[in-house]
Amino acid sequence: MRGNNFGLKTRDMAKAGRFAMNREVADGNASFSTAATIADRFNRFSQFAKDKGLRRLEEITVGLVTDYGQTLARQVEAGHLSAAYAQNLVSAVNTVMQAATRGSWRSVSPTNTCKIPQRCHVRENTPASTDRGLVDRAMAAMSERGRAITSLARDLGLRSKESSLIDAKAAFMEAKKSKKVTIVHGTKGGRKREVPINNEQQLASLELASLIQGEARSLVPEDQTWAQFYEGDLRDIREILQTHGMTGLHDLRAGYACDRYENLTGELPPLNGGKASKADDMAARKVIAVELGHGRTDVVSSYIGGRP
Repeated sequence: MRGNNFGLKTRDMAKAGRFAMNREVADGNASFSTAATIADRFNRFSQFAKDKGLRRLEEITVGLVTDYGQTLARQVEAGHLSAAYAQNLVSAVNTVMQAATRGSWRSVSPTNTCKIPQRCHVRENTPASTDRGLVDRAMAAMSERGRAITSLARDLGLRSKESSLIDAKAAFMEAKKSKKVTIVHGTKGGRKREVPINNEQQLASLELASLIQGEARSLVPEDQTWAQFYEGDLRDIREILQTHGMTGLHDLRAGYACDRYENLTGELPPLNGGKASKADDMAARKVIAVELGHGRTDVVSSYIGGRP
């Protein structure tokens, strides 16, 4: 006999999650606000499950939740989600499943199992992408499109989605004219920003991308959706970077941040033993946070190391 969401009196998975949390409130195990927050976060997972053809809580497995968490981890790596929020999304699934199964669910670790980065991570190791030879060798194994996206991430500090959706032809023209590039498409929260053009390498990367883009509007082929491109070309880029010792595109952004810190302060970044003054260090972090598209300077520690 097919299950019916553990007897929660609804055939809708998202509603079942909400009903399970309402029961926790009634039993005195959760507050109204906590239950509502967890149910809202569970909605995202229920859509993920439905996309996999699953519609009942009885069909949810540890493997499925792990797959979900690893998908979130890739979004954190790409800069589209914060590590804290991604961990909360996985924890919400665990909480709902614990409530629905009356405690028999085996929880999935957001960090150990799903590989979502730790919150407020302070980088301690030099990003592999600071080795230009290593980046070049990785790019040699990529498609033309992969090389363009990798170059934009490394030389302009762009997220994977920003590198993919940028109109490189327009950006190259803007860079030559104004010594800056306005990043509009694919930004986190839809917040556009400007990235300064300070060297010839940045111009070369933009020119390469503009040539590969051709008559298209971005580096995403016009016959592909963003989801198809994300799971196809971008996955290939990540895997090649990883085989060359880089964690992914976030590692390329960290390389950019380290270069900018040294350019702005005249000192090595903290993770390499730099001795910038506290004032210079903070000033550089504010600039780098803006250029990378972050609203908080503390996030910069995950790129260049902790404050001196």
